[in-house]
Amino acid sequence: GVLAQLLLKRADTSGRIAVNEILISSNAVSSIIREGATQKLQDVIVSGKGQGMQFMDDAIWALLQQGVVSPHEAFMKAIDKNLFKKFLPVDEAGLANSAGAAPDDQQRPPGDFVKGRTRKG
Repeated sequence: GVLAQLLLKRADTSGRIAVNEILISSNAVSSIIREGATQKLQDVIVSGKGQGMQFMDDAIWALLQQGVVSPHEAFMKAIDKNLFKKFLPVDEAGLANSAGAAPDDQQRPPGDFVKGRTRKG
């Protein structure tokens, strides 16, 4: 398996807290990697929660809901910035667009991180 870790600044006290993304090896994961279709790994992680897999944004979201991290910190560390930008204070709205979140009129499908690219069906 694979474990990725980020450290986020805490909002509830001093210091940092770790968030993890967990990918457990399986035949599906091996096949996806062999095919070079790594963009599909996010779907495998999300659907593999019952097996102990965890997507990074889900871990960040949980800490944001608990008040452990600030909306700013959650947004800056998130993979899908569009999910977190609505929690930013009004005075940080410009940050959302400059940090990779699509403007509301240019939303892209999940997993489509390259502006202007069209997804193949």
